[in-house]
Amino acid sequence: MKIAVAGGTGTVGRHVVDVVRERGHVPVVLARSTGVDLVTGGRLADALSGVDLVIDVASVQTMSDAASRAFFGAVTRNLLDAGTAAGVRHHVALSIVGVDDAPYSYYAGKVLQEQLVEAGPVPWTILRATQFHEFAAQLHARMRFGPIVVVPALQSQPVAAREVAERLVALAVAAPAGRVADLAGPRVERMSDMVRRWATATGRRGRVVEVPLPGAYGRAMRDGTLIARPGSDLGVQTFEEWLAAVAAERHPLGS
Repeated sequence: MKIAVAGGTGTVGRHVVDVVRERGHVPVVLARSTGVDLVTGGRLADALSGVDLVIDVASVQTMSDAASRAFFGAVTRNLLDAGTAAGVRHHVALSIVGVDDAPYSYYAGKVLQEQLVEAGPVPWTILRATQFHEFAAQLHARMRFGPIVVVPALQSQPVAAREVAERLVALAVAAPAGRVADLAGPRVERMSDMVRRWATATGRRGRVVEVPLPGAYGRAMRDGTLIARPGSDLGVQTFEEWLAAVAAERHPLGS
């Protein structure tokens, strides 16, 4: 089967593309680097020609409610419209645990995405997952101000991006299932601790300072809204195991 991966060059998208190939299917990467603009819909119709399934893991870096809604609204509408025209049989979207209880900032767009998929014409499945292990590295890069790295107070239950990718592909090749069980990592972690441990393992500098964000969004980060609920599926790889693998790649045995 031909499986289109929206955002196939991103953190989880790269893994989805790998898993699609490993399962004997043909991936079609939908990203600007492959000539497809998901926001405007440019060349999307051509890219979806002959595609059986769509897995949407596209993302954007923003903390703005409006910008997030604009991005996910445009991308989702374009994928659903072009998918309908192309005869796509199944649309699978990756969302985030807790978005309906914290529909703010970046999560505002994910809530809209879910609503559009659920109301759309293409049979669908939505998987919600917690943050990836890689989120610690992303925060260190985005939130560094001189010698200080500012990290929001956040309870996280990080999951391996590869495990999320495997679940997405398995869901895609099965029958549309609506909202399925959430997927979270095996342990609850404190994000500031994760960022410190990542920095130590990779030789990055900067003093990590934890800051509680104000308002309902910040409260949701702290109170467990964004971690696994009863009935969630749990991944296998812990953050510590992922970090050991990262360190091993950075300093191979004997190097």
